[in-house]
Amino acid sequence: MAHLAGHDRSQLLLLPEAVNDYVGPDNPVRFIEAFVDELDLGAAGFARVVPKATGRPGYHPADLLKL
Repeated sequence: MAHLAGHDRSQLLLLPEAVNDYVGPDNPVRFIEAFVDELDLGAAGFARVVPKATGRPGYHPADLLKL
C-alpha cells in the first residue's frame, strides 16, 4: 500500500495557473523543498519511509518534514 499522495505543486489551477505561482523564486520554501527531496530519510532514522501493507496509508515523512 502506498503513502497518501501529497499535492503536485505543478498541477494547474483556475487562478493562478499553478500552486508554484504563489511562491516567489527566491522564497526560502523552495530551498527547503529541494533539500528535503534530496534527503535519504530511511538512513536518517525516519520511521515508515516504506509504507506498510495493511491499514490506512500514512503521509510520507518527507511531506511532513516540509511543513
